[in-house]
Amino acid sequence: MPITLPRLTVLSSTLLFVGLCALPPALHAADTTSQNKPAKSKASAKKTSKKAQPKKKVAPEDQGEFVHFNDWKDVGRFIDEMVERNQFSRSDLNALFAQTRYLDTAIQLIKPAPSNKPKNWAAYRARFVEPVRINAGVEFWNTYGVALARAEAQYGVPMEIIVGIIGVETVYGRNTGNFRTMDAITTLAFDYPDTPNREARTAFFRGELENTLLLAREAGIDPLSLRGSYAGAIGWPQFMPGSIREYAVDFDGDGKIDLRNSPVDAIGSVAHYLAVHGWQRGEPVAFPVTVSADNRQWEGMLNQGLEAKYTEEQLRAAGITVPALPEGMRFGLVDLQNGTGPTEYWIATNNFYAITQYNRSYFYAMSVAELGRAVASARSR
Repeated sequence: MPITLPRLTVLSSTLLFVGLCALPPALHAADTTSQNKPAKSKASAKKTSKKAQPKKKVAPEDQGEFVHFNDWKDVGRFIDEMVERNQFSRSDLNALFAQTRYLDTAIQLIKPAPSNKPKNWAAYRARFVEPVRINAGVEFWNTYGVALARAEAQYGVPMEIIVGIIGVETVYGRNTGNFRTMDAITTLAFDYPDTPNREARTAFFRGELENTLLLAREAGIDPLSLRGSYAGAIGWPQFMPGSIREYAVDFDGDGKIDLRNSPVDAIGSVAHYLAVHGWQRGEPVAFPVTVSADNRQWEGMLNQGLEAKYTEEQLRAAGITVPALPEGMRFGLVDLQNGTGPTEYWIATNNFYAITQYNRSYFYAMSVAELGRAVASARSR
Protein backbone atom coordinates (compact mmCIF):
# COMPACT_ATOMS: atom_id res chain seq x y z
CA MET A 1 0.00 0.00 0.00
CA PRO A 2 1.18 3.54 -0.58
CA ILE A 3 2.48 5.64 2.25
CA THR A 4 -0.32 8.13 2.49
CA LEU A 5 -0.87 10.35 5.44
CA PRO A 6 -4.23 10.17 7.23
CA ARG A 7 -5.16 13.42 8.87
CA LEU A 8 -6.91 14.31 12.09
CA THR A 9 -9.33 17.15 11.77
CA VAL A 10 -8.78 20.27 13.82
CA LEU A 11 -11.93 19.41 15.76
CA SER A 12 -10.72 15.97 16.77
CA SER A 13 -7.25 17.24 17.57
CA THR A 14 -8.64 19.68 20.12
CA LEU A 15 -9.43 16.70 22.27
CA LEU A 16 -5.72 16.24 22.77
CA PHE A 17 -3.58 18.01 25.31
CA VAL A 18 -1.80 21.21 24.30
CA GLY A 19 1.84 21.25 24.11
CA LEU A 20 9.51 21.57 20.14
CA CYS A 21 17.29 22.87 15.69
CA ALA A 22 19.51 20.35 10.45
CA LEU A 23 19.58 19.96 6.94
CA PRO A 24 19.60 17.85 6.24
CA PRO A 25 19.71 16.38 5.10
CA ALA A 26 19.64 16.58 5.25
CA LEU A 27 20.48 16.51 6.22
CA HIS A 28 29.28 20.25 5.80
CA ALA A 29 39.41 22.48 7.96
CA ALA A 30 42.04 24.28 6.34
CA ASP A 31 45.84 24.45 6.37
CA THR A 32 46.70 20.92 7.48
CA THR A 33 50.34 21.48 8.30
CA SER A 34 51.59 20.60 11.75
CA GLN A 35 50.81 24.15 12.81
CA ASN A 36 47.12 23.44 12.38
CA LYS A 37 47.23 19.96 13.88
CA PRO A 38 46.82 19.40 17.61
CA ALA A 39 48.88 16.82 19.36
CA LYS A 40 46.39 14.00 19.64
CA SER A 41 45.65 12.65 23.07
CA LYS A 42 42.66 10.93 24.56
CA ALA A 43 39.98 13.37 25.60
CA SER A 44 38.87 13.16 29.16
CA ALA A 45 35.27 12.31 29.77
CA LYS A 46 32.85 12.69 32.58
CA LYS A 47 29.23 11.89 32.88
CA THR A 48 26.71 14.64 33.37
CA SER A 49 23.02 14.54 33.95
CA LYS A 50 20.14 16.85 33.19
CA LYS A 51 16.63 17.15 34.41
CA ALA A 52 14.20 17.90 31.60
CA GLN A 53 10.66 17.18 30.61
CA PRO A 54 10.58 14.60 29.14
CA LYS A 55 13.66 13.03 30.69
CA LYS A 56 16.58 13.03 28.31
CA LYS A 57 19.28 10.41 28.04
CA VAL A 58 22.48 12.39 28.32
CA ALA A 59 25.53 10.83 26.71
CA PRO A 60 28.91 11.16 28.40
CA GLU A 61 30.35 14.57 27.68
CA ASP A 62 33.44 14.64 25.50
CA GLN A 63 35.34 17.58 26.91
CA GLY A 64 37.88 17.62 24.12
CA GLU A 65 41.39 19.04 24.15
CA PHE A 66 42.71 22.59 24.46
CA VAL A 67 44.82 23.17 21.35
CA HIS A 68 45.34 26.96 21.13
CA PHE A 69 43.04 27.55 18.16
CA ASN A 70 44.13 31.20 18.15
CA ASP A 71 47.56 30.04 16.89
CA TRP A 72 46.05 28.38 13.81
CA LYS A 73 46.46 30.47 10.65
CA ASP A 74 43.01 29.65 9.29
CA VAL A 75 41.34 30.49 12.58
CA GLY A 76 43.09 33.85 12.48
CA ARG A 77 41.82 34.48 8.96
CA PHE A 78 38.33 33.46 10.04
CA ILE A 79 38.45 35.93 12.94
CA ASP A 80 39.57 38.66 10.52
CA GLU A 81 36.53 37.93 8.35
CA MET A 82 34.13 37.95 11.32
CA VAL A 83 35.47 41.31 12.49
CA GLU A 84 35.18 42.84 9.02
CA ARG A 85 31.94 41.25 7.84
CA ASN A 86 29.94 41.05 11.07
CA GLN A 87 31.60 43.62 13.33
CA PHE A 88 32.58 41.15 16.03
CA SER A 89 35.12 42.24 18.62
CA ARG A 90 38.51 40.67 17.87
CA SER A 91 39.34 40.42 21.57
CA ASP A 92 36.01 38.71 22.28
CA LEU A 93 36.61 36.15 19.53
CA ASN A 94 40.16 35.52 20.70
CA ALA A 95 38.82 34.91 24.20
CA LEU A 96 36.13 32.59 22.83
CA PHE A 97 38.51 30.46 20.74
CA ALA A 98 40.90 30.29 23.70
CA GLN A 99 38.15 28.37 25.51
CA THR A 100 37.15 26.22 22.51
CA ARG A 101 38.33 22.63 22.49
CA TYR A 102 39.34 20.19 19.78
CA LEU A 103 37.04 17.15 19.53
CA ASP A 104 38.74 14.12 18.03
CA THR A 105 35.46 12.29 18.62
CA ALA A 106 33.76 14.55 16.07
CA ILE A 107 36.47 13.77 13.53
CA GLN A 108 36.09 10.03 14.01
CA LEU A 109 32.29 10.08 13.89
CA ILE A 110 32.09 12.30 10.79
CA LYS A 111 34.19 9.91 8.71
CA PRO A 112 32.17 7.99 6.12
CA ALA A 113 31.27 4.38 6.74
CA PRO A 114 33.36 1.75 4.91
CA SER A 115 32.22 1.64 1.29
CA ASN A 116 32.43 -2.16 1.17
CA LYS A 117 29.67 -2.55 3.75
CA PRO A 118 26.40 -3.35 1.96
CA LYS A 119 23.41 -1.11 2.57
CA ASN A 120 20.60 -2.77 4.48
CA TRP A 121 17.26 -1.02 4.61
CA ALA A 122 15.66 -3.62 6.88
CA ALA A 123 18.41 -3.18 9.50
CA TYR A 124 18.23 0.61 9.23
CA ARG A 125 14.45 0.61 9.58
CA ALA A 126 14.63 -1.60 12.66
CA ARG A 127 16.73 1.04 14.44
CA PHE A 128 14.01 3.67 14.11
CA VAL A 129 10.63 1.99 13.67
CA GLU A 130 10.71 0.14 16.96
CA PRO A 131 8.68 0.01 20.19
CA VAL A 132 10.59 2.65 22.19
CA ARG A 133 10.18 5.29 19.51
CA ILE A 134 6.62 4.29 18.71
CA ASN A 135 5.51 4.45 22.35
CA ALA A 136 7.36 7.73 22.90
CA GLY A 137 5.77 9.05 19.73
CA VAL A 138 2.29 8.25 20.98
CA GLU A 139 3.01 10.10 24.22
CA PHE A 140 4.47 13.05 22.33
CA TRP A 141 1.47 13.25 19.99
CA ASN A 142 -1.00 13.00 22.85
CA THR A 143 0.79 15.79 24.69
CA TYR A 144 1.33 18.17 21.76
CA GLY A 145 -1.56 17.21 19.50
CA VAL A 146 -3.02 20.71 19.27
CA ALA A 147 0.33 22.19 18.25
CA LEU A 148 0.80 19.41 15.69
CA ALA A 149 -2.66 20.03 14.23
CA ARG A 150 -1.96 23.77 14.05
CA ALA A 151 1.33 23.15 12.25
CA GLU A 152 -0.41 20.87 9.75
CA ALA A 153 -3.12 23.44 9.12
CA GLN A 154 -0.61 26.29 8.70
CA TYR A 155 2.12 24.57 6.68
CA GLY A 156 0.36 21.59 5.08
CA VAL A 157 2.75 19.02 6.60
CA PRO A 158 0.89 16.08 8.17
CA MET A 159 1.25 15.54 11.87
CA GLU A 160 2.72 12.06 11.46
CA ILE A 161 5.57 13.37 9.33
CA ILE A 162 6.49 15.97 11.97
CA VAL A 163 6.25 13.26 14.63
CA GLY A 164 8.38 10.95 12.48
CA ILE A 165 11.19 13.47 12.06
CA ILE A 166 11.43 14.43 15.73
CA GLY A 167 11.29 10.75 16.69
CA VAL A 168 14.05 9.72 14.31
CA GLU A 169 16.21 12.70 15.21
CA THR A 170 16.10 12.72 19.03
CA VAL A 171 13.48 10.22 20.29
CA TYR A 172 11.27 13.21 21.12
CA GLY A 173 13.89 15.30 22.89
CA ARG A 174 15.55 12.49 24.83
CA ASN A 175 18.80 12.35 22.83
CA THR A 176 19.64 15.87 21.71
CA GLY A 177 23.42 15.52 22.11
CA ASN A 178 25.85 16.75 24.73
CA PHE A 179 28.78 18.06 22.68
CA ARG A 180 29.50 21.77 22.92
CA THR A 181 28.48 23.16 19.55
CA MET A 182 31.46 25.54 19.37
CA ASP A 183 33.87 22.65 19.97
CA ALA A 184 32.30 20.35 17.38
CA ILE A 185 31.85 22.90 14.60
CA THR A 186 35.24 24.58 15.12
CA THR A 187 36.98 21.21 14.96
CA LEU A 188 35.20 20.23 11.76
CA ALA A 189 35.62 23.68 10.22
CA PHE A 190 39.40 23.68 10.55
CA ASP A 191 40.45 20.01 10.61
CA TYR A 192 37.87 18.11 8.57
CA PRO A 193 39.18 14.63 7.74
CA ASP A 194 40.74 13.89 4.37
CA THR A 195 37.77 12.79 2.26
CA PRO A 196 36.82 13.42 -1.38
CA ASN A 197 34.34 16.13 -0.34
CA ARG A 198 36.65 17.75 2.23
CA GLU A 199 36.72 21.16 0.56
CA ALA A 200 32.93 21.44 0.39
CA ARG A 201 32.46 20.17 3.92
CA THR A 202 35.08 22.56 5.26
CA ALA A 203 33.25 25.46 3.64
CA PHE A 204 29.97 24.23 5.07
CA PHE A 205 31.25 24.01 8.64
CA ARG A 206 32.96 27.40 8.46
CA GLY A 207 29.62 28.82 7.38
CA GLU A 208 27.97 27.06 10.31
CA LEU A 209 30.62 28.44 12.67
CA GLU A 210 29.75 31.93 11.48
CA ASN A 211 26.07 31.13 11.99
CA THR A 212 26.80 29.83 15.50
CA LEU A 213 28.39 33.14 16.43
CA LEU A 214 25.57 35.14 14.86
CA LEU A 215 22.87 32.96 16.45
CA ALA A 216 24.39 33.37 19.90
CA ARG A 217 24.71 37.15 19.46
CA GLU A 218 21.14 37.50 18.20
CA ALA A 219 19.76 35.37 21.04
CA GLY A 220 21.94 37.04 23.68
CA ILE A 221 23.48 33.77 24.84
CA ASP A 222 27.00 32.47 25.38
CA PRO A 223 28.10 30.45 22.30
CA LEU A 224 29.72 27.94 24.65
CA SER A 225 26.31 27.21 26.21
CA LEU A 226 25.02 25.60 23.01
CA ARG A 227 25.12 21.80 22.98
CA GLY A 228 24.12 19.23 20.42
CA SER A 229 25.40 16.48 18.17
CA TYR A 230 28.99 15.75 17.20
CA ALA A 231 28.27 17.59 13.92
CA GLY A 232 26.77 20.67 15.60
CA ALA A 233 23.04 19.98 15.24
CA ILE A 234 20.95 21.48 18.04
CA GLY A 235 17.71 20.79 19.89
CA TRP A 236 14.69 18.54 19.51
CA PRO A 237 14.73 18.62 15.69
CA GLN A 238 18.55 18.77 15.34
CA PHE A 239 18.78 21.95 13.26
CA MET A 240 22.20 23.26 12.34
CA PRO A 241 22.77 26.87 13.49
CA GLY A 242 22.23 28.20 9.97
CA SER A 243 18.91 26.38 9.71
CA ILE A 244 17.83 27.77 13.07
CA ARG A 245 18.49 31.30 11.83
CA GLU A 246 16.72 30.73 8.51
CA TYR A 247 13.88 28.30 9.14
CA ALA A 248 13.09 28.06 12.88
CA VAL A 249 9.91 29.78 14.09
CA ASP A 250 8.49 30.97 17.39
CA PHE A 251 5.54 28.60 17.31
CA ASP A 252 4.63 28.82 21.00
CA GLY A 253 4.33 32.62 20.81
CA ASP A 254 6.58 33.44 23.75
CA GLY A 255 8.64 35.95 21.76
CA LYS A 256 11.70 33.77 21.24
CA ILE A 257 12.80 30.72 19.27
CA ASP A 258 14.09 27.93 21.48
CA LEU A 259 14.54 24.55 19.84
CA ARG A 260 16.41 23.23 22.89
CA ASN A 261 13.58 23.65 25.38
CA SER A 262 10.35 24.24 23.43
CA PRO A 263 8.81 21.17 21.74
CA VAL A 264 6.17 23.47 20.24
CA ASP A 265 8.81 25.65 18.56
CA ALA A 266 10.36 22.43 17.22
CA ILE A 267 7.03 21.26 15.80
CA GLY A 268 6.43 24.51 13.95
CA SER A 269 10.04 24.73 12.77
CA VAL A 270 10.06 21.22 11.28
CA ALA A 271 6.82 21.94 9.43
CA HIS A 272 8.10 25.30 8.18
CA TYR A 273 11.36 23.74 6.99
CA LEU A 274 9.55 21.07 4.96
CA ALA A 275 7.10 23.58 3.51
CA VAL A 276 9.96 25.80 2.34
CA HIS A 277 11.72 22.77 0.83
CA GLY A 278 8.87 21.70 -1.41
CA TRP A 279 6.25 19.89 0.65
CA GLN A 280 2.96 19.74 -1.27
CA ARG A 281 -0.18 19.84 0.86
CA GLY A 282 -2.36 16.75 0.53
CA GLU A 283 0.01 14.70 -1.63
CA PRO A 284 1.24 11.20 -0.66
CA VAL A 285 4.88 10.30 -0.02
CA ALA A 286 5.71 7.02 -1.79
CA PHE A 287 4.23 3.88 -3.35
CA PRO A 288 5.76 0.38 -3.45
CA VAL A 289 6.26 -0.99 -6.96
CA THR A 290 7.68 -4.00 -8.76
CA VAL A 291 10.20 -3.82 -11.57
CA SER A 292 10.48 -6.04 -14.64
CA ALA A 293 13.27 -8.59 -14.99
CA ASP A 294 12.95 -8.40 -18.79
CA ASN A 295 12.35 -4.72 -19.59
CA ARG A 296 15.12 -3.10 -17.55
CA GLN A 297 14.80 0.46 -18.79
CA TRP A 298 13.88 1.35 -15.22
CA GLU A 299 17.54 0.99 -14.24
CA GLY A 300 18.22 4.30 -15.99
CA MET A 301 15.77 6.01 -13.61
CA LEU A 302 17.84 5.23 -10.53
CA ASN A 303 20.18 7.79 -8.99
CA GLN A 304 18.75 10.67 -10.98
CA GLY A 305 18.85 13.25 -8.20
CA LEU A 306 16.51 14.15 -5.37
CA GLU A 307 13.50 15.13 -7.45
CA ALA A 308 10.34 13.65 -8.89
CA LYS A 309 10.63 13.85 -12.69
CA TYR A 310 8.86 10.87 -14.31
CA THR A 311 5.22 10.53 -15.33
CA GLU A 312 3.13 7.42 -14.72
CA GLU A 313 3.34 6.63 -18.45
CA GLN A 314 7.14 6.81 -18.40
CA LEU A 315 7.29 4.52 -15.38
CA ARG A 316 5.10 1.89 -17.00
CA ALA A 317 7.03 2.08 -20.28
CA ALA A 318 10.28 1.48 -18.40
CA GLY A 319 9.06 -1.80 -16.94
CA ILE A 320 7.66 -0.66 -13.61
CA THR A 321 4.34 -2.03 -12.39
CA VAL A 322 2.61 0.73 -10.48
CA PRO A 323 -0.66 0.95 -8.54
CA ALA A 324 -3.37 3.46 -9.34
CA LEU A 325 -1.70 6.85 -9.00
CA PRO A 326 -2.98 10.40 -8.56
CA GLU A 327 -3.26 12.16 -11.90
CA GLY A 328 -0.77 14.76 -12.98
CA MET A 329 1.95 13.91 -10.47
CA ARG A 330 5.57 13.06 -11.17
CA PHE A 331 7.70 10.50 -9.40
CA GLY A 332 11.26 9.28 -8.86
CA LEU A 333 12.39 5.68 -8.57
CA VAL A 334 13.88 4.73 -5.19
CA ASP A 335 15.81 1.54 -4.47
CA LEU A 336 16.04 0.39 -0.86
CA GLN A 337 18.82 -2.21 -0.79
CA ASN A 338 18.66 -5.02 1.73
CA GLY A 339 22.17 -6.40 1.83
CA THR A 340 22.13 -9.83 0.26
CA GLY A 341 18.32 -9.86 0.29
CA PRO A 342 16.00 -8.54 -2.41
CA THR A 343 15.92 -4.79 -2.99
CA GLU A 344 12.67 -2.92 -2.36
CA TYR A 345 11.56 -0.49 -5.07
CA TRP A 346 9.33 2.53 -4.47
CA ILE A 347 8.24 5.49 -6.51
CA ALA A 348 8.64 8.72 -4.58
CA THR A 349 6.78 12.01 -4.80
CA ASN A 350 8.01 15.54 -4.24
CA ASN A 351 7.07 15.12 -0.58
CA PHE A 352 9.49 12.21 -0.20
CA TYR A 353 12.22 14.38 -1.68
CA ALA A 354 11.28 17.25 0.64
CA ILE A 355 12.16 14.97 3.55
CA THR A 356 15.53 14.21 1.92
CA GLN A 357 16.32 17.93 2.14
CA TYR A 358 16.34 17.37 5.92
CA ASN A 359 18.75 14.46 5.50
CA ARG A 360 19.90 13.43 2.02
CA SER A 361 19.14 9.74 2.40
CA TYR A 362 16.42 7.49 0.98
CA PHE A 363 16.64 5.35 4.11
CA TYR A 364 16.13 8.41 6.31
CA ALA A 365 13.12 9.70 4.40
CA MET A 366 11.42 6.32 4.36
CA SER A 367 12.07 5.71 8.07
CA VAL A 368 10.50 9.10 8.90
CA ALA A 369 7.39 8.22 6.92
CA GLU A 370 7.13 4.73 8.38
CA LEU A 371 7.76 5.78 11.98
CA GLY A 372 5.09 8.47 11.66
CA ARG A 373 2.65 5.95 10.22
CA ALA A 374 3.46 3.43 12.97
CA VAL A 375 2.83 6.05 15.67
CA ALA A 376 -0.46 7.05 14.06
CA SER A 377 -1.51 3.42 13.90
CA ALA A 378 -0.57 2.82 17.55
CA ARG A 379 -2.63 5.83 18.63
CA SER A 380 -5.69 4.53 16.83
CA ARG A 381 -5.64 1.19 18.63
